[in-house]
Amino acid sequence: TQKMAELLGLGDECGEGALGASALSGTCLADNRLNLDVYPDGCCRFLQLFEGRRGEVVQVEFLRLSSNDHLLGTTLGILPLLKHLKSLVLKGGHARDEFGSCQHGSLTSLPSGVGNLRCLTHLDLSFNSLSTLPSCILHLPSLRMLLVSHNSLVALPEDFGSLSKLTFFSAMKNQLKDLPQSIGELAVLQVLDLSENALEFLPEEVGNLHNCTELDLSGNRLSSIPDSLANLKSLQRLHLHSNLLMTVPASLASLPSLSRLDLQNNCLRAVPAEIQTSPFVRLRGNPLGETEPSQQAGESSARGLQRLFLASGEDSFTVTSEGCRVILACGIHFYFPPGAASDPLRIYFRTLAPDPQWVKLRHHDVLLSRVLELQPHGVKFQQEVQIRMPYACPQTLHQREVVVRTFSGQSWSDLRTRVEQKRKSKKHVAHCSVLHFSWFLVVSRLVQNECKVPAEGTLLFSSVDPNIKVTFPPGVTEETRSVKLQVLPVSAEEIEEIMADAGCRASPLLCLSQDSLVDFLRPVRIQLPLPPGVTGLNLDRSRLHLLHGDVEGQTWDDITSQVVLEFTHLYAVFEVTHFSWYWLWYTTKTYIGGIAKKVYERLRMYQVNFIALQRKKDPEQVLLQCVPKHKVDPVLKKLQDRYRGPEPSDMVEMFEGEQFFAAFERGISIDMDRPDCVDGRLSFIFYSHLKNMKEIYVTSPVDRKGQAVKGQVSFYRGAVPKSIPEDASRRRKGPDSLWLATLPIKLPRLKPRWGENLGHLNGFSFPPLNLGNVETGYLTQANLLGIARRIGADWQTIGLNLGLTYQQIERIGYNNREDLDKQILDMLFSWAQQNSENPDCVSKLITAMKESGRQDIADEVETIVELGRQKYRESICRVGLEQESSTEDSAIAMM
Repeated sequence: TQKMAELLGLGDECGEGALGASALSGTCLADNRLNLDVYPDGCCRFLQLFEGRRGEVVQVEFLRLSSNDHLLGTTLGILPLLKHLKSLVLKGGHARDEFGSCQHGSLTSLPSGVGNLRCLTHLDLSFNSLSTLPSCILHLPSLRMLLVSHNSLVALPEDFGSLSKLTFFSAMKNQLKDLPQSIGELAVLQVLDLSENALEFLPEEVGNLHNCTELDLSGNRLSSIPDSLANLKSLQRLHLHSNLLMTVPASLASLPSLSRLDLQNNCLRAVPAEIQTSPFVRLRGNPLGETEPSQQAGESSARGLQRLFLASGEDSFTVTSEGCRVILACGIHFYFPPGAASDPLRIYFRTLAPDPQWVKLRHHDVLLSRVLELQPHGVKFQQEVQIRMPYACPQTLHQREVVVRTFSGQSWSDLRTRVEQKRKSKKHVAHCSVLHFSWFLVVSRLVQNECKVPAEGTLLFSSVDPNIKVTFPPGVTEETRSVKLQVLPVSAEEIEEIMADAGCRASPLLCLSQDSLVDFLRPVRIQLPLPPGVTGLNLDRSRLHLLHGDVEGQTWDDITSQVVLEFTHLYAVFEVTHFSWYWLWYTTKTYIGGIAKKVYERLRMYQVNFIALQRKKDPEQVLLQCVPKHKVDPVLKKLQDRYRGPEPSDMVEMFEGEQFFAAFERGISIDMDRPDCVDGRLSFIFYSHLKNMKEIYVTSPVDRKGQAVKGQVSFYRGAVPKSIPEDASRRRKGPDSLWLATLPIKLPRLKPRWGENLGHLNGFSFPPLNLGNVETGYLTQANLLGIARRIGADWQTIGLNLGLTYQQIERIGYNNREDLDKQILDMLFSWAQQNSENPDCVSKLITAMKESGRQDIADEVETIVELGRQKYRESICRVGLEQESSTEDSAIAMM
């Protein structure tokens, strides 16, 4: 847009005029741009280009390089020769460490000659290792946008205010402790982001930034702010959350342009009435109304332990040596005791959908939560940090236990866990304490009994079935080793249902494991109860089989003839030297190993049904869900007011953590790109206690203006393949078939509807829109139209959470009275136009949807932008960017 062009100053202000060189040819030099950060050897390519085509390279206006490149140092020396350069991006974060975290680039300084780039208006040095701001930056006469976020800056130069044309400055996530007084000399500065630093006070001169529209000071250590902020008459958004503020000046409420004042998670016990009653103020997470603690106590007691309540859009918080309590919007709690962190530490968090590629569940485990990731990975605390994770209550806790499981980067291990049920909410919470941060999740496992086995021997009982015991004789081991015991009870009814044979019986299934790879030096004595209904008096030894299973339960060997079995009235006793699965069977069947494998697999399976429903108000929106059999009726009852569709599928069986996918067939296809969709097939992972539900918009290549489309959706086992085998789609029965179920989908005859013309949306005409940027993901005008179609009556709440004023909402409602579609379009596209140059607008849209109770739309937007990010990262097949139609694209693509 024109405003963005003015912000970047990409006209002829340098005095150089338009470049005289002809259009550059070749795949790397396109439209005077070099986008080499998508290549792992981008600097090498740049050096080759410079050597072979120097005349063209020195005409480049836009240049992007990765500072993770090992040849960056050699490349930097060439930069001062690029006299026409307008935008320079030297960012890190393109490489990741073993834990998946972005690695900062190696950039620590810039050549002094960079200060002679008279045309440079945009400089991005984010995700690097800068401890001081390169002095040459202060000599850039045309610089308008400067980004140095995610570095290690502790201070800004005293003459920082000499950057007189600066309109945008971001130094978020550094270590700044104070600001120079000259910052007040940035007369045309519009956006200042100093979030997540270590600022303890602000100079009065900040009040001289009269053109500033957005000021972000969140995540610092400010206990007060200067009264001079009341002079910022252009200020629209002021972010002060997650500080240590004790007071705020009442004059902030009188700022004429202010539409958002975020004071959440501070130490405010009282605020002026003018601020407390303002609709644009956020105050959650403050001890409002609480009395000051006794001053006789120590400093820590006097201030009390800080409590932080984080909103759904936040992803980090700061922990100091004083400790704090943190409550996330998803219900996860943290307790950092005083002294847990010696220095201020920024903690980043996110919750992830479990990926079976690395979330490895053991047999008979049940996943009860999403994955919680806490960064920095591997950070060590001085005292244990307490984590409380809500989880889905398992169907039964009998013979099972709930534990928190953590990933070290190499393997998963279970933590000592305490569980409770909250009295009011009835929610279940798992408590654990840790000294490190990584990944965490909650699982239900078979009850595990363990003990240390010394050289003198010991005895281990099962708490699930005390009749099961393991005796370790003296001399069984030379060094102490740890042994674990788990028991899976198997009822006679289960065996009869699976086998359809009342004559089959089996004992509880015993699993033994140890932390040593060496077999025991002496036989270990195991006692198992005889199968139900079998005693030592009526025992027919020819029908009794002792089975030994491998770790995965895939092979079951009959070892009855290899061991000495002793019997009492109720028990069978035998000796072994190594551990695995052991199972007693009583049957007349001959191929007992194959039968045991079948029963073992069935014991791990869940009976489920598939649901495919369409929204009553919008049949193109389809809800797909895989539901355990006992939950089908409650789920359908909950959805029946908003959805309609066929009866659930026939019952099928699935493993916990099994992958499957949905394919739309017979004239129906998916309406959008999303990360979990490959060639129109939507991937799922079945977890019995988590929601296996997705909503998606569908369309059809068939002309629906004259007829309805009767299609279907089919479900298949496994990950999404390149193609569904022909026999799998044709042969729909048998144990080897990939096909699970098929349900009908009907798209009604298409009626004329608003939003078909993207150029003139129901009377509204807007220039082309691209919200966001190439790295965070774009939202196009078509995406916004799809979002508008789903908003409905919530448009006013969403508009307010997007930052529109009550007066704007009322005017939109009045101007488009009696036409809900026009009201929605006017609200959404007006906001988009106002925020088209804001790089953070997409995340604000997601946050607004969550705050408005529209998690479904928020999830949809997140999938769109994530797909955009993936496509950008995978775009190493091209270097130069094609010229876009809007000035904004050409500018923001460099950010």
